[in-house]
This record gives sequence, C-alpha cells and structure tokens, in this order.
Amino acid sequence: MRSYGFSVTNVEDPQLFAFKKEQKIPQPLMSCHTAMVGGYFVEGHVPANDVLRLLREKPEHVSGIAVPAMPPGSPGMEHRRPQAFKTVALLSDGSAYIFESHDAGEDFSNADEQTNSTPVQDPQ
Repeated sequence: MRSYGFSVTNVEDPQLFAFKKEQKIPQPLMSCHTAMVGGYFVEGHVPANDVLRLLREKPEHVSGIAVPAMPPGSPGMEHRRPQAFKTVALLSDGSAYIFESHDAGEDFSNADEQTNSTPVQDPQ
C-alpha cells in the first residue's frame, strides 16, 4: 500500500475482533487485516486499485470493502495456483454487493493508470 502513496501504520491490537464488530464488519467478510482509509474500513487483502477506486468514487452508503478469507493470488498472498476472487462492498444497511471481480493470476504490481495516475494519501 505504501508504494501506492498510502501512509501505513501497523497496530497490533489484541482487541481486533472487537474493533471489527465496532465497524460492523460481518463475520463472513472478516479476514486477517483491517485498515481504516478515508473513513472506510478495508478488510483483508484488498487490491490497492480497489481502495483507490473507493476513495475516488466515494460510493453512497458504503461503509467499507473486503476480500474475505485470504484467497491465494490476492495481493500479499502470492501462490503458484492463484484463484479468482471478489472484493465486496458493505452498505450501511448491512447489505453487500460485488465491488470488483479479480481473475486468477491478475497482476497487482502496478496501479491501473485508468484508475488513478497519481498516488493517494490516506487522510487519516
């Protein structure tokens, strides 16, 4: 995330599960990492382009995005047999929709120039 211009602070929180519940992240969307970016939660191994899109579009009533379950081939989960996966957006009413679909083996090493040509700073 740093290579995309985000300021990252690692916090080892023994109360992480309570924090996830406070953010109203449903258990099926929970994963290993939780971040707060621009007032949204970002849960799991979400591609940077998805976070950049979220910050650019600011979709109404979205409380955050998640990639549940650490899928092989997601950013930071490189694997010789990657799997396709989806980034899910959670709405403030508890419903969800597919924010983005990702192909198995998709290259996450560079920001999509159509998504955002300049790095974005995390405002927090």
